[in-house]
Formats: sequence, structure tokens, C-alpha cells
Amino acid sequence: MAKVLESLYNHAMKITIVEPKDGEEDEILVKCRNISPEVVQLLNKLRTQGLLIAYKDSEIHRLQPMDIFYVETVNSKTFLYCEAQVYESKLKLYELEEMLHSNDFLRVSKSLIINLSKLKSVAPALSGRLEAVLTNGERVTISRQYVGILKERLGV
Repeated sequence: MAKVLESLYNHAMKITIVEPKDGEEDEILVKCRNISPEVVQLLNKLRTQGLLIAYKDSEIHRLQPMDIFYVETVNSKTFLYCEAQVYESKLKLYELEEMLHSNDFLRVSKSLIINLSKLKSVAPALSGRLEAVLTNGERVTISRQYVGILKERLGV
């Protein structure tokens, strides 16, 4: 018999985690009365397993969050900057911020999220802002409203 590791109740939804028997593969089973937009969103997140879908030159790419140096919105378009490539995302900046929140990403301005694991150095800039240098040599500006949050996350 499978061992129940955890059972949680959240509003009208029960979540049960069961350890599979020897030889069984890991499996996610969804029981629901109707397939709501929230269920579809959850299933899409599970399917991509943390990968982000991005576009470049009419091609669809799957990116690992750890390969992204920063995310920026320019003229209502969202771009994912990797070491040497730039991809476009159909998601809004706030949606990517939510998706990347548990990773090493931090919003540092109204239009910019950086990957803290790609941060090489930070130096003072004009008007209380900071300039961050990433490990690929790119330079980005951190708005003064986010300087305190960045320092807190860096432990300084």
C-alpha cells in the first residue's frame, strides 16, 4: 500500500501527496469537477516544469530560468536576455516575476527583473540608483526604489 506523505485542505480543494511503491514512476493525478482557468494554468506550469517559452526569429524556444540574465519590457514587449541571445516572451513582466519569484530573480525597476545569480558587481550611479554588472558584461540600472530590496536580498 502506498504511504500518504501529506494531506492538506485548502478551501474546497484537497491535496494529497502519496509516495509511489517501488518500481512505480512519479505521477500527478488531477481530480476536478470542472476544468477552470486556474486548473489549466496549473497544468501548464506542471507541463513546462519551470521552463519558459520564448520566441526568436519565428522559432519557439524553451529556456531554463537559470540561463536568463535579465528580463526587460521595452515598448510593451517583454524580452529575455541570455548570455548571447535575446528572446521575446508573450508574458507580461509581472507574470514572469511571479513565475520566477522562487528562483534567484528580483525586480529592480518598473521594467526590469535581474537574475541575482548572474550578478557580478553593483556600483553607485546617479540619483541614488545603482548600476549592476552581470557576468556576461551587460550593465543594467537599478532604480532607487528597489535599492533597499536588492541590498536586503544580497545581505548587505
